[in-house]
Amino acid sequence: MSLRSPLATARGLGSAKSGTHHWWLQRVTAVALVPLVIWFVISLIVHAGASYEEARAWIGSPLPAVMMICLIIATFHHAQLGLQVVIEDYIHAESCKIASLLIVKGGAFFLGLLGVFSVARIAFGG
Repeated sequence: MSLRSPLATARGLGSAKSGTHHWWLQRVTAVALVPLVIWFVISLIVHAGASYEEARAWIGSPLPAVMMICLIIATFHHAQLGLQVVIEDYIHAESCKIASLLIVKGGAFFLGLLGVFSVARIAFGG
C-alpha cells in the first residue's frame, strides 16, 4: 500500500531520497565546523601580534595547514548546502532556480579551491 497517489507516481513526483543525505551532510559539516572554528579563533588570538614571517611559518607547518584546509572545505561546503536549501525553497521560477544553484555551487567550489590552493602554496613554499 503506497501513500502516493497514482498521478504522483505517474509524474515521478515524491521522494527523490536525496533530502536525508543533504540533511545529514549539513549536520556533519556543522559539527565539524565547531572544533575547527574554535581552533581557528584560538589560533588567531595566540598569533595576534605575530609578524608576517611568523604567521607564514605557522600556517606553513603541517598541522595548521591541514586544519586550515579542513576549515576551508567544511565552511564552503556547509555554506553551499545551506544556500541550496534557501534557493530551492524560495525561488520558484525554474530557470532562476537553476541559474542560482549553478552560481552558488560554482562560487563555493571556486572560492574553496582558491583557499585550499593558497594554503597549499604557503605550506609547500610556493
